[in-house]
Amino acid sequence: MKTKPVFVYKGDALTKYNFGQEHPFGPERHAAFHDKLERLSLGASLHIAPPSRATVDQLALFHTSSYIDLVSRASEDGKGFLDHGDTPAFIGVFEAASDVVGTTLAAIDAIMHGQAHRAFSPIGGLHHARRDKAGGFCVFNDCGVAIHYLRENYGIQRILYVDIDAHHGDGVFYDFEDDAELLFADIHQDGNTLYPGTGASNETGIGDAVNTKINLSLPPGATDNEFTEAWSQVENYVMDNPPEFIILQCGADSLAGDPITQLMLTEASHRMAASSLCQMADRYCKGRVLGLGGGGYNLLNIAKAWTQVIEAFVVDPKS
Repeated sequence: MKTKPVFVYKGDALTKYNFGQEHPFGPERHAAFHDKLERLSLGASLHIAPPSRATVDQLALFHTSSYIDLVSRASEDGKGFLDHGDTPAFIGVFEAASDVVGTTLAAIDAIMHGQAHRAFSPIGGLHHARRDKAGGFCVFNDCGVAIHYLRENYGIQRILYVDIDAHHGDGVFYDFEDDAELLFADIHQDGNTLYPGTGASNETGIGDAVNTKINLSLPPGATDNEFTEAWSQVENYVMDNPPEFIILQCGADSLAGDPITQLMLTEASHRMAASSLCQMADRYCKGRVLGLGGGGYNLLNIAKAWTQVIEAFVVDPKS
């Protein structure tokens, strides 16, 4: 039986989510990835899909109405910051951030409706935004919205969120810290050395969710070897906690040469992690994997890491 394509999202609406040429999260990230992806000539294995915009009701699955209103107002004049100085407002930020969320939700729909084998949105994975505030270049947390969307629209309760961005996914972790059905595995640079300063190994959830989550810190300078050791713990964790759907936030800022982080991984780690998750998804959750680009501020690294994830998504792990 012919395998359905991997949906990859592309469009000017996603390009518009950026904070200017002088900001690490600049306007060229989308094109850097898609230019390299086109050169891979994956043909019918891919379906290039357009962005989609989230409604206010969809944003409100995760975010407070007062925060949504704040972003909407800031979007009109584009002045000031949406946090303490990392995430500036710009004219149209509300629409641009809503397009990121809507595209993530469209990717979920494509997977759940059986149109896509797997799906990937490069300008997604905005894992630092909290329910009531921005953080770390993240205005709306499409990951958090996606978790609620899967539950409310598809009855998917047991969701695995895996994050290999150099920065800890604090916006997802803390807002689901007491949720035993949200499985969480995060490999990141030690929070004592990098924003947001969180994600210690003893942070495993609270209340009924104690020991349902794992945080694995890597020291600055860690290489693929250390990542592989940590990944074995993720694999054991998933085998002990089979999910119904997998979300992979695959930030490229964990590769050597990123201007704001200090890990020394190569794109081989991203390929390995994506391939491993695809195998586990085929075993436990009907192959359902959604990839979100996340961070990454070296354009060459973005292109290398994310295209390796796409190749892993395309290749049948059983072949």
